[in-house]
Amino acid sequence: MSLSQEDKKLIFDSIRDIKDFPKEGIVFKDITTLLNNKEAYQALMNHLEDRYKSYNLDYVAGIDSRGFIFGAALADRLNIGFVPVRKKGKLPSTTVCEKYELEYGFDEVEIHLDAFPKDNAKVLLIDDLIATGGTANAAAKLVKNVKADLVEVCFLLNLTFLKGDEKIKEHAPVYSVLDI
Repeated sequence: MSLSQEDKKLIFDSIRDIKDFPKEGIVFKDITTLLNNKEAYQALMNHLEDRYKSYNLDYVAGIDSRGFIFGAALADRLNIGFVPVRKKGKLPSTTVCEKYELEYGFDEVEIHLDAFPKDNAKVLLIDDLIATGGTANAAAKLVKNVKADLVEVCFLLNLTFLKGDEKIKEHAPVYSVLDI
């Protein structure tokens, strides 16, 4: 179930750094180079499938937008449903939303009120990266607000120096494939 050092290196090396994006001083972790590297992407998805196949999950919820890439693929591998957690105004039916703080203001994420039709659905929440934790914390609150059982929150990358995962641990265990 654990990821080999060889596979960790393959995955890590497939992610490129873009300096000063989206603004000066930020080093953006670009996963597009992971996605177009079939060996690295397959190693990652094999690992996630191995990790979560015994959790008896009902749904994977992915955070807008890169969480959709990993979440939908993992849900398919686990033969369960996928639920998107979207930025405000992107879902067509009745939603609940959660506001979170950004360094320059506020934003909101939302989920359909009926996203998890099964009572006490066991849900894995997934995204590509955890930094300060604002979006993921709001998404975790949403999953719990619609009465689902948030089993774990998973990230491909955890920027540990920002301690965003600490906020999430108030709601559920956190697993990150790579800690940076």
